[in-house]
Amino acid sequence: MNALIVVDYQNDFVNGSLGFAGAELLEPIIVGKIEEYRKKGGRIIFTFDTHGEDYLETAEGRMLSVKHCIDGTDGHKLYGKVAECLWEDDIVITKGTFGSLELANLLKNMKFEEVELCGLVTDICVVSNAIIAKAALSESRVIVDSKACASFDSEKHKAALEVMKSVQIDVI
Repeated sequence: MNALIVVDYQNDFVNGSLGFAGAELLEPIIVGKIEEYRKKGGRIIFTFDTHGEDYLETAEGRMLSVKHCIDGTDGHKLYGKVAECLWEDDIVITKGTFGSLELANLLKNMKFEEVELCGLVTDICVVSNAIIAKAALSESRVIVDSKACASFDSEKHKAALEVMKSVQIDVI
């Protein structure tokens, strides 16, 4: 069985408090990938960066002092047409930091043959969760489509893709 992991494609990362030009361009690419995986019987996993009102008092908030993805706000919701792609039987993982140990445990237990990641932000949450996926599924193929993820910094986007290649993640 295969899975698509849509990482943090949330309003705050597209057009909200941490949004950036170009993030909205991923919308049709991600929607297309979701539809493709559904047709092939794959599982869809969505991660949601999720913080509370006390975000600025957390370790992450002290380093990145921009409130974002506060649970219950519009910024926390999936962006655009991707939001319409969330089905009741999809797997949803809320995470309070960049990478998700819940995702690692899920992947390890479900023993996917192949997982693909897309979403935001390449050099923060995508790379964190791709490496976690590779650790959980060391004998499985882990893919990141370079055109289905983005960063506010194109050089960091490229650097993160190179790091993922270094740990045997297939960057396409």
